Amino acid sequence: MKVLKFGGTSVGSIENIKCVKDIIADGNKKIVVLSAMSGTTNALVNISDLIKNNNIDEALLDVETLYKNYKLVLEELIEEPNLKKDVENYINTVFDFLKDCTSKKHSELLYNKIVSQGELLSTYFFTKYLHQEGVNAQLLPALDFMRIDKMNEPDDFYIQQNLKRIISEALPADIYITQGFICLNAFGKTANLQRGGSDYTATIIGAAVKAEEVQIWTDIDGMHNNDPRFVENTQAISNLSFDEAAELAYFGAKILHPQTVMPAREANIPVRLKNTMDPKSYGTLISKDFKGEGIKAIAAKDGITAIKIKSARMLLAHGFLKKVFEIFEKHETSIDMITTSEVAVSLTIDDDKNLKAIIEELEKFSTVEVDNQQSIICLVGHSVVRHHETHRLFQVLQDISVRMISYGGSNNNISLLVNTNDKITALKQLNSYVFEFTTA
Repeated sequence: MKVLKFGGTSVGSIENIKCVKDIIADGNKKIVVLSAMSGTTNALVNISDLIKNNNIDEALLDVETLYKNYKLVLEELIEEPNLKKDVENYINTVFDFLKDCTSKKHSELLYNKIVSQGELLSTYFFTKYLHQEGVNAQLLPALDFMRIDKMNEPDDFYIQQNLKRIISEALPADIYITQGFICLNAFGKTANLQRGGSDYTATIIGAAVKAEEVQIWTDIDGMHNNDPRFVENTQAISNLSFDEAAELAYFGAKILHPQTVMPAREANIPVRLKNTMDPKSYGTLISKDFKGEGIKAIAAKDGITAIKIKSARMLLAHGFLKKVFEIFEKHETSIDMITTSEVAVSLTIDDDKNLKAIIEELEKFSTVEVDNQQSIICLVGHSVVRHHETHRLFQVLQDISVRMISYGGSNNNISLLVNTNDKITALKQLNSYVFEFTTA
């Protein structure tokens, strides 16, 4: 059995929904994981924010606008009268719930319930559409089996046992449809796997059912060797190892949720990235194997804050780094890059919500300098640190001001920290030095 996940753009229009049906209706058993239709989650997040800020009239207007959009989809997608009535009733139930939310006190649970409606809508719509088209499909509610523990990690045993149970109890089907992103927390309340979490859902399910392969379908033909939003003539990478893909996902490759690779790597299940609009394209295959060495791809991660911490003493005293790291651990703030000298340490974080408190504690025994609006540019490839052509990337230093370099911490990754204003220029320059020069 394969597990196929389709993102928001893949189910974001009537034409794309029909393409998804053609892709999955091949007679082979599979589990299909769906995101919310494109734009829906953003709209629901905005509705939640308006409720939180007590802008109730605006929230109700946004609910009504989204309701009208789904009514239009219904009119275009579902023709069979009984099925249309079923979907219409479901839409009304969902939007009555959203209207009711505007009269409730905002909370994290209310937020989670609101944003979960996008996946609930898309999967109900799509299952009924498959029934209309004569496809034997059954809906498996993710909230019946998908759960995270108190550490916000997948509860693997619970997921495996309950998924197997509900599949065995469901009517026989060629295709099982379920929601990505949404789950229960350790206390049985509605929660989620964070934005982009439908990819993660797919590999968690893939590991639970010991899938032959997990496929992530989106609107681009695989992982590219640079960011196609900023760099022209990028190329899809045919094969990546789990380690290479994990580095790229963490450091900014938007096609893949950063945690997606972990369940697949642990279960040794290949992950294939495919293009819904070009199903025959090979895409990118991610597996335990690696092919070729040297730099394969470049990705960038924005929203980075650089912090320089200088010891009050002339030299780094024993225990200085320990105290620094303990402060970041206390405030549950992860560090991405780090460099040290004899009197200072520089590091980066991508979450600054506790930055003020962190600085206050650091300043008790050091001087602190903070640079905002930074970006990490990550260069990834198998054994990239040892490859004989890697030196070419350092030619970019003559054109771009680089704040930090992380080299040698991983054999598969070299990271550069630059000002975000220089990011696009750096991506283009690196593309020229690394890829165009190599292939010229």
